Order: sequence, then C-alpha cells, then structure tokens
Amino acid sequence: MIDFPDFLRFEISEPIDAIVTWMIKNWDVFFGGVSSFILTIFNGVESALNIIPWWFYIIGLFVVGWRLYNVRTGITLSLMLTSIGLFGLWDLMIYTLVIVIISVIVSILLGLPAGIIMAKFKTAKKIMMPILDAMQTMPSFVYLLPAVMFFGFGRVPAIIATTTYAIAPLIRLTYLGISTVNKEVIEAGKSFGSTPMQMLFKIEFPQSLSSIMTGVNQTTMMAMAMVVISSMIGAEGIGGEVLISINRLEVGRGFQAGLAIVFLAIILDRVLQGSAKKLRERT
Repeated sequence: MIDFPDFLRFEISEPIDAIVTWMIKNWDVFFGGVSSFILTIFNGVESALNIIPWWFYIIGLFVVGWRLYNVRTGITLSLMLTSIGLFGLWDLMIYTLVIVIISVIVSILLGLPAGIIMAKFKTAKKIMMPILDAMQTMPSFVYLLPAVMFFGFGRVPAIIATTTYAIAPLIRLTYLGISTVNKEVIEAGKSFGSTPMQMLFKIEFPQSLSSIMTGVNQTTMMAMAMVVISSMIGAEGIGGEVLISINRLEVGRGFQAGLAIVFLAIILDRVLQGSAKKLRERT
C-alpha cells in the first residue's frame, strides 16, 4: 500500500528510443543535408565577422551605446568588449556570437509566424500553448540529447539545441502582442477597408512591436545561456572555457570566462533594449 504498484508502470522511454533509432537509420540523408547547410551558414557568418577588425567592433559599439543611451553607456559597453579581448577570449567570443546570431535569426524566422498563427487561429493556440509550456519547463540539458543523436557533436547540434531552447519566449510574446492590440484600432482599420495583410503589417505588427522586441531580447539571453551548456556536446567558444575550467578545477580561468559571458550578455541586452526603445519612439 505504500509503494507504487509495479503493474501500473508504463514507461515511454523505449518507444521514444525506437522512434529515434528508426529516424537515424531512415533519415540519414536529411540530417546530413541539414548539417551541411548549417555548417555553410556558420562558416559564412564566422568569416564575415572575422573580416572586421577588432578595433572597429569597439568603436562601433561605443557609437551605438552613445546613440542609444549616452556617452557613459557607450564607454562602458566598449570597455566590456575590450575586456573580453584582454582576457584572450576574442576569437572564442566571435565563435559564441556566431552561434547566438544564427540561433536568434532562425528563432525570429520561425517564431514570428508561429506567434501570429497562434493569435489568428484558436485551434493553433490550443495546440501550441501546451507545447510552449513544456518547452519552457523542460530542463535545458534534455535538448542536447536529440541534437547529439541526430547531428553528432560540434557546432551543428549546438545551434539546433540553442534554437529549440530559445524560441519559446519569442513565440509566446509575439502571440501576446498581436492578440492584445487595441480592438478599436483594429475596427478602425477594417472600416477603412484594410485587407488582412495590411491589418497585420500596418496596424497589428507596429502596435505589438514592443512585445515582440521583448521576445527577441529574451530569446537572445536564453541563447546565450544555452551556448554555455552546449559546450558539453563539443561546441567551442567561451562556454568551452568554462567546461575546461570545471574539469581542471581552475577557478581563475572559469571566473574569467564567466565574466566574459556576462559582459557579452550585457552588451547584447543593452543594444537590443535600446534598439527596441528607438523603434517604439518612431512608431
């Protein structure tokens, strides 16, 4: 009466493993094609970022911080970026930044339409809401398992796992922004004969831009967090430094890498928040 009865046990692990094994055997060409495509994009973005001189990043970040906020913020952000270089982590920062950029872009391309569909169709909302709840409560390490099973180790599964982990807030906040647009504004648009596409892009989307940009910001921060965890499946970057320091018990090395991650996250957060504020003022 105390222990849970064995005859009521029902484990889903074996069916899931069987499905994964079947997909690996039969979808090998598909996964290989996806992996090659992602690697091509990764190498292209990395090459583009490496062409730019290091000092241009620092000066450019100062100008951006100054224009978005003030001179003090520009100096602070540029000093944070300079510190990452002084730590000897510049190349690893670029590597990490490439994964974050690709993951956020893919999240935007997939998340915005998904959020809009949720706002427009109640059936889609009923289906996707439980999925989003599960995605946001699932332990982040779980995302590494299917990525490794299908794509092996390295940068490709890191991008897949990071995108999957980070996309949920953007979908949810896009849905929230579109669905909470003032009804009177929508009725006014309809009364002037706006088509559904005109309503979406000229009324609903601008009105919900604040919520959408908040979703982009949260997605970027979650991507930064997941990039560090992705170092466990062979992704390099600053997260790899953290993992090495843990394995070797090198506290100073780990603290230095952690500080670099914090600096990069703050830089991305401030730039995105400032850009969102400017967009809201213009609209």
